Formats: sequence, structure tokens, C-alpha cells
Amino acid sequence: MKESKHISVLLKETISFLRPKEGDVFVDGTLGLGGHAEAILELIGKKGKYIALDRDPQAIKIAKDRLKKYKNMTVYQANFDQLKDVTAKEGLGKVDGILIDLGVSSLQIDSEERGFSFKKSGPLDMRMGDSDITAADIVNEYSAEELTGIFRDFGEEKFAKQIAKKIVEKRKERRIENTLEFRDIVLSALPEKYKSILKKDPATKVFQALRVEVNEELEALGGFLPQALSILKKGGRLAVISFHSLEDRIVKDFIRSQSRGCLCPRDFPVCRCGNKPKIKVIASKPVVPSEEEKKENPRSRSAKMRVMEKIAD
Repeated sequence: MKESKHISVLLKETISFLRPKEGDVFVDGTLGLGGHAEAILELIGKKGKYIALDRDPQAIKIAKDRLKKYKNMTVYQANFDQLKDVTAKEGLGKVDGILIDLGVSSLQIDSEERGFSFKKSGPLDMRMGDSDITAADIVNEYSAEELTGIFRDFGEEKFAKQIAKKIVEKRKERRIENTLEFRDIVLSALPEKYKSILKKDPATKVFQALRVEVNEELEALGGFLPQALSILKKGGRLAVISFHSLEDRIVKDFIRSQSRGCLCPRDFPVCRCGNKPKIKVIASKPVVPSEEEKKENPRSRSAKMRVMEKIAD
């Protein structure tokens, strides 16, 4: 496999907003190839502590080799929604900062055998870790109705029903196993006029939807956010980098719910619930890559980072 060039997304902005300093304790929910980790480890120094999680054993191996000089880092092969289990094993109380980068790494995209890319021929897999189900299993075994729901809900694909119908037709001939074959089936279900006006490859949304389903990404994110907030110190910050609207919506809704004060009906003359905001929003709008970064790393163009600071338990 050709070695991928790894560029950490929003690296400068992440450091600026998380403010790591000497002696801090940080948790990284998605170690990846270690770019963000290296920058933070340099700043927290030997007195700091860095706990990293990742579900991809191949990425962990590369990151560990890259970061082997740092003796204050502990790595777990685990998904980010296992955050509290990992920190409990470490005997951690509250932490100073938490980072999660929800993007698919260049290592995964550029590996033909992983099946993430519709530009490379490979097995229709898409597993980030040790999931029992592959994208091929979903494509060949789910009903037309289930496939329609996945493409519509996780890919926001307007022709989800037509694509699902075409898949069911084609798999009657033989099992669909290859990424490029699957892409051709998706494209054959789309109107030519629709394909001609799209800025992205017409298969993008369907591949995204399959990846989300295989790895249960949205469920994991929903489970991660309250765990992260619970282990943050007051004044500690959480940064979430997302890459599509479904992820960003979950983060935005969580921020809205946790930054609210009184929950009483508007016609109540005085507050009776006593609810207080648990977080404050650090950036009023999501932080996005600069034009320079997007030019250097086109895969960063859809990235959005939201940052929150804990102000109360």
C-alpha cells in the first residue's frame, strides 16, 4: 500500500482553542495518526498526561511509532464512546481538555483493502475497527426499505429509494463485493441531469451513509458527548471536529441543550426549575479551515470545529 501523506485538520485552531499547558491532562478520542496528539504532548510536557483512544489498530501502530518518545501517553484500542470506561481504568478524575476528530484518515481512505473510497477498486468493507458487519453485508442483505432509510437518513440522498431499488435488482445477479462496481450501480440509478449539476462525486453521499451505518458513528457520537462533559474539569474544554451535517447537528444540539439556563415555561413569572447552564460556547460560529489550509489539504474543506467550556457540574 502506498503511504499516505497525513495532514492534521485545523491543527493551529485546535491548539489555540484547547489551550494545552504544562502539566495538563488531555484525552484524545480519535488518535488517528497522531498529529493533534504530538502538538498537544509538546505543550503539556512531561508533567502532563495524554490518554488516547482509537478503534483502528493500524492507525494505533503508526501513531505509537511516531510518538514513542512521549512516555506520558497511554493508548487504548477503543471507540470514543467508551471514554468513561477508559478513564476509569486510568484512575483519572477530571481532565483539562478533550479532543475528537470525526474524519476518516488518509490512511483509511487511501487503503484499497479498506474499501472507503469510490475512486479505488477494493473490497466493499468500510470498517474502522473490528465491527462484525461490512458494507458488503449491508448492501447484499438489507431490504430495499432499510437501504433507503440508510441512504436518506445518513447520506441525505434525495434518490435514496431509486438507488436501493437498483441495488436489490443487481444483487440478484451476483453478490456486490467491489467498491467500483458498487459506485457504478449507484450512478446508474441517478438521473443524468442530477449527476451533471453535482459538485461532488455522485456516489459521495451513499458511501458516507454506508460508512456511518457500518461503524455506528452517530450513535457513538451521541454517547460520547455527555461522557466527555462529565469528566471535564470546570474551565476544561472540549473540541469536536466534524465533517458532515449530521455529525455537526448532533454536536450543535448538545451544545444548545447544555448551555441553556431556565427550562420553565415562558409564562412562569419566576424560575422554579433551577436549571443552570453547564457549558459556555467558545466560538459563536463553527471554526472552519482557512483558504490556505483547504488549498494545502482539500480533504479539510468540509471540516467544522465546535468548542465548549464547562462552567458547572
